[in-house]
Amino acid sequence: MRDTTIARNYAEALLELARRADDPAGWGKLMRDVANGVQSDLTLRHFLESPKVSEIQKNEVLFQALGDRVPRHFLRFLQTLVRKRRQMLIPEMSVEYDKLLDIHEGRVHANVTVARETSEADEATIAEHLSRVVGKTVVPHMSVNPAILGGVVVKIGDTVMDGSVRRKLGRLRSQILAR
Repeated sequence: MRDTTIARNYAEALLELARRADDPAGWGKLMRDVANGVQSDLTLRHFLESPKVSEIQKNEVLFQALGDRVPRHFLRFLQTLVRKRRQMLIPEMSVEYDKLLDIHEGRVHANVTVARETSEADEATIAEHLSRVVGKTVVPHMSVNPAILGGVVVKIGDTVMDGSVRRKLGRLRSQILAR
């Protein structure tokens, strides 16, 4: 099985545990924090990767570090990852968990390109309008590209909504040349 598929399967199991605990968003943050630790702390990564450190030692360190800071079932989930030798997939599981959580909460991410910097109020207005159009909560990821001249270009998944002035001028040009 590919690592992404394995990570997604574990993320699904974690989401189910989080739903039972009635805290999917909180568990998502915990998973991101653990994943960030694995990615950024070289000592932790080497400790978890090392075949010289036994499963029991790794789980004991997890218990000592997280035992009183995370829900019991979350800790058991991490310990199960160590037992199944999947602990190095934690960063990928975190990404997959966030994707599943977005689906669970009816949220989509949109890449929004504008011609100039926008205020927070403008971003909120764009997000609100897109949410009405799409029928889900839209989280905009803003970028600036002066080449579009004005308007917005929105990409959600494979769908592109191009409301840029550049595109409109191009269409107008084609219509004029066609006459």
